[in-house]
Amino acid sequence: MWGRADMAVKLLGRNIPSVLRMAEGVDLKISRRLCIKRQQDLQSKSRSASGVPGYRPTDWEKKFLLWAGHFKKAEDIPDTVSLETVRAAKSTLRVKFSYFMIALTVVGCIIMVVRGKQAMKRHESLLSINLEKKAQWRAEGTSAKP
Repeated sequence: MWGRADMAVKLLGRNIPSVLRMAEGVDLKISRRLCIKRQQDLQSKSRSASGVPGYRPTDWEKKFLLWAGHFKKAEDIPDTVSLETVRAAKSTLRVKFSYFMIALTVVGCIIMVVRGKQAMKRHESLLSINLEKKAQWRAEGTSAKP
């Protein structure tokens, strides 16, 4: 009885387009090779030439480590540091930069509100400025005609 069921499944499987058909021996887990770096790649990059685990930071990364507060002076930074330390410094700087941009945005908004209120006290508005310009253009247009 089961032999016929298996045969029916095989016959139906032939009619399914190859794109939709499950390949034999394929793991159902989604392959994320393009999204996640393999651990072996990270470990090979984090080893220095002498084989000791570590990462040789560039000049910019040394500045990041200083600005993030991981080290007090440039002389304190060793030749090799862990890759996680550099990543943590970059993340810290991203957060600090975000806070700085938020503060600049708030200060800019406050300045624009203050300037807008000062302009209202002087009875300046876009409508009045545009009406003055149009009146000036009309006056120039009528004075230019003989």
